[in-house]
Amino acid sequence: MATDHIVKSFDDELKHLNQIITQMGGLAEAQLQTAIEALMRRDTDLAGQAVQNDARIDELERQVDSLSVRMLALRQPMAQDLREVVAALKISSDLERIGDYAANVAKRAIALAQTRPMRPAHVIPRMGRMVQAIIKDVLDAYIDHDAEKAVAAWERDEEVDEMYTSLFRELLTYMMEDPRNISPCTHLLFIAKNIERIGDHATNIAELVYFLVHGREIEAVRPKGDTTSFALVTPPNGDGTDQAKSKE
Repeated sequence: MATDHIVKSFDDELKHLNQIITQMGGLAEAQLQTAIEALMRRDTDLAGQAVQNDARIDELERQVDSLSVRMLALRQPMAQDLREVVAALKISSDLERIGDYAANVAKRAIALAQTRPMRPAHVIPRMGRMVQAIIKDVLDAYIDHDAEKAVAAWERDEEVDEMYTSLFRELLTYMMEDPRNISPCTHLLFIAKNIERIGDHATNIAELVYFLVHGREIEAVRPKGDTTSFALVTPPNGDGTDQAKSKE
């Protein structure tokens, strides 16, 4: 009976750990959505809410840390059980970083509300929706232990990178056309980069789900579509066409 009690207790702790991760994921996803809505509405109050909501995600991460350490110390899990605890610990760290980046988006939205609207901002919601969908899919994959769904979400991050690269070039061109665009475009660049980094952390979670299920890492090289590190942007032509290019 004692053994049964220990096993059931461990199962209950794992379920609680999974519930906290699921709650963190939902909060992080909602925080990103709120931040992007605040940006598009130029609503500083809504942006402030997104910043404040980050504290709850931080608190949940601390709960995961505490529970995971306790389980590792007292239960000494092995094999699949050990992967469950370690994956939860690492996933909570990625979700906490996602919350931080979403809060950064909201802070930039507050600053942008004080500047004139910029046309390239219309790309941000599309990037945000794409990243939100990836977050949702990797969390569903975690709950269901579905490695195939995790890999499918992992592969979609390349689209986010490509969208970021395109926006990066466009914003640099806007800044060269008119110095008055430099401040708002810089904020938009940081927002886009934060969203791109959220996508990276979502792919981290996908890799952890794959490891959780199979006990090994994804063998393929992580797809990357971000070429901004090699971007070369020249001033626009006399007719206003964009000469932004990238060294592939």
